Amino acid sequence: MDKSDILKSVGLKIKKLRETKGLSQVDLVGKMQGNIDTTNISRIESGRTNPTLYTLYRIAEALEVKVNDLIEY
Repeated sequence: MDKSDILKSVGLKIKKLRETKGLSQVDLVGKMQGNIDTTNISRIESGRTNPTLYTLYRIAEALEVKVNDLIEY
């Protein structure tokens, strides 16, 4: 699996978890600690950017899951 596949897999997992919880990207950003833009969430979910470990942690906290849940494939 190459980098692009991993980023797309993580992004898709985040998107599915977010949608399962009935959250929009704006809602997710509102639940996250610190500053992050909705366009950054969009880029992460589409696999167009490589989120930092801390960003993944903040997303996991906002989605009430473990970081492992975001990166398992």
